[in-house]
Amino acid sequence: MSPLNIVILAAGKGTRMYSNKPKVLHALAGKPMVQHVLDCAQALQARNICVVYGHGGEAVPQAMAAYPAKFVVQEPQLGTGHAVQQAMPHLDDGSPTMVLYGDVPLIQLKTLQHMREAGDGLVLLTVNLTHPTGYGRIVRGAGGRVLSIVEEKDATPEQREIQEVNTGILLAPTQMLRSWLAKLRNNNSQSEYYLTDIVAMAVELGVAVHTVQAAHAWEVEGINSKQQLAVLERTWQLVEAQRLLASGVTLADPARIDVRGTLTCGRDVEIDVGCIFEGAVSLADDVRVGAYSIIRNASIAQGTQIAAYSHIDSSSVGANCHIGPYARLRPGSQIHDGAHIGNFVEIKNSAIGQGSKANHLSYIGDATVGSRVNIGAGTITCNYDGANKFRTVIEDDAFIGSDTQLVAPVRVGKGATIGAGSTITQNAPDGVLTLSRSKQVTVIGWRRPVKLKQVKDET
Repeated sequence: MSPLNIVILAAGKGTRMYSNKPKVLHALAGKPMVQHVLDCAQALQARNICVVYGHGGEAVPQAMAAYPAKFVVQEPQLGTGHAVQQAMPHLDDGSPTMVLYGDVPLIQLKTLQHMREAGDGLVLLTVNLTHPTGYGRIVRGAGGRVLSIVEEKDATPEQREIQEVNTGILLAPTQMLRSWLAKLRNNNSQSEYYLTDIVAMAVELGVAVHTVQAAHAWEVEGINSKQQLAVLERTWQLVEAQRLLASGVTLADPARIDVRGTLTCGRDVEIDVGCIFEGAVSLADDVRVGAYSIIRNASIAQGTQIAAYSHIDSSSVGANCHIGPYARLRPGSQIHDGAHIGNFVEIKNSAIGQGSKANHLSYIGDATVGSRVNIGAGTITCNYDGANKFRTVIEDDAFIGSDTQLVAPVRVGKGATIGAGSTITQNAPDGVLTLSRSKQVTVIGWRRPVKLKQVKDET
């Protein structure tokens, strides 16, 4: 099976989106619609990927610059047939061409693979809809043979009763497609060059026209408004929730979870309401995620419990840890097995050793913390001098008293104790108490200020 050319039509203005952003750059499940389609195209291992864009200037190619695709502008926009014509100079005649749409983001790889296996000739992706208003109808003749596609605005009342509709997604031999596109005419109600007119040309030439049905109607739903985008977002999130449930994950409410990337889960994972998962997230066996937590690009090892309202970003958490509630792990955090990161504790670009604890109201940034360390409430690492960042090292079994400031670069030795309320600016040696406090003073005769009485003006 020869590799594909893939053309992605992404030139639509999206007037009903009421936005300055090109329609295909609006996000669904955490990434732009056109990116979903590009990911699918890459999974098909296409030889050439060509994105036809229009409105929004260079915003589309700039946003998708990481993809090995050619970006071709369509100006003016004269219909889908005209859009595909813009891509033809960049396609290989020896490979068949598949046409996808940047505003149909949820097309599934398996469906497109079925199209590739449908046979030689022209392959159309169709779907049966109870309410097909707005879609081009598949017109069939004797024996179910496809005769043509008629657009809604050009259809007769009888044709509008047809429930099998064209999704616009098709696969065609590239040389034939090139010839058919050259023959398109715009003598229709929209004065546009319809890509669908090539079906009648194929029939006239005796080219086999195959149809493949999408497994799910949501795969081929297009987006033209924020309302449609919101509906498809909820539809997809419910699909993701059902996938998780089928794999054994316990969801407190399948209607209140958002997966904006990929979420992989082990056995006996429990997820409470309102949680958001972004990027690539993995939850190992027996992980619990508390309500309204946000986890992005992170791995959570077996048996860890994440309490409500915790934020974890680009970090890793070991086994049997306790995180939160209201904890924040910023990028570069590594929390090792059995550690506790408690309420209103922020960790950034730091390693927290096995069994160590920071249970309350602390900031640990640019630090290496050993095993079995206790970090008291209100402790901060002063890692930034206004121009440069420096690292703090706290060795195994150290005890950091509450309200301590560790001014980096500084090292706290193994088994060291730092007295509460200290500001540590020099290395603290192993196994001894280090503290830094001014002498306590009691001022005899001092009185707390009292609020002055206001004199009412009676004049």
